[in-house]
Amino acid sequence: MIWNADGEQEYSPRLREAILEVVENQLGANEPPETRQTLKRLMADGYSREAAKVYIAQAVVVEIFNVLKHKQPFDLERYLGNLSRLPEEPWE
Repeated sequence: MIWNADGEQEYSPRLREAILEVVENQLGANEPPETRQTLKRLMADGYSREAAKVYIAQAVVVEIFNVLKHKQPFDLERYLGNLSRLPEEPWE
């Protein structure tokens, strides 16, 4: 989601595609390995591969937000913690 000038949420297909590409890159490189483990766990819980990747993308977005908005470095511990809690939404 992105927000327009009125503060309303809008869907950005390009942004979605870019975030899912990050997930695919992590899966392809197996770095961090917890991304692939999370994908397998979510699929074992009955989620489709695509749905599982969208959940993982939520954890990626949290990290991107903190890097850009709060000027914080990427926090691997927070990212891995958020992955471990999926499908619970990772907003911390």
